[in-house]
Amino acid sequence: MNRDKFDQLVKRIEEMKKGRGFDLSTEEDLALGVMNLIAIEEHLFFTAEKTGKEEYLDLLKQAREMRKDLMKKMIPEYEGEAWCTCKHLLSATMRMMEVGTKLLGDGKKAEAKEMFDRSYKTFNLFWAVRLKLIDLKGLKKVDKPMDMDDLMAKLVDCCKE
Repeated sequence: MNRDKFDQLVKRIEEMKKGRGFDLSTEEDLALGVMNLIAIEEHLFFTAEKTGKEEYLDLLKQAREMRKDLMKKMIPEYEGEAWCTCKHLLSATMRMMEVGTKLLGDGKKAEAKEMFDRSYKTFNLFWAVRLKLIDLKGLKKVDKPMDMDDLMAKLVDCCKE
């Protein structure tokens, strides 16, 4: 990402923060809730398959409907694959976070840190897509992924109310 585009994005973020079009802290909590619902869907699927009990699929359907409704609050209008991209970015974020937590519990602090960093970068990509700060078609052209990390750190700061 060249410096001019980065500066334009930073300016756009500052304007969004001033306008307070939405509460980032609430949005972040909602994103974490959606992540957990995705994980619940996955666990209910595996439980249904492992036990052969179809009632778990009924619960999965309910969890999926709730997740879809909550995602609509974050992504009311989308184009192309943005909806699914956001869902999978959130799912990947949660899974990497869980792997990092397990590694940490096993005393593998350096590996855990690496997994947490990847999880956080993936969460940042979710926000970039969610807020339409990047064009998914141009995602492959990002020269310096760290620029996006710096950008998202400026935007998603739940401690500033």
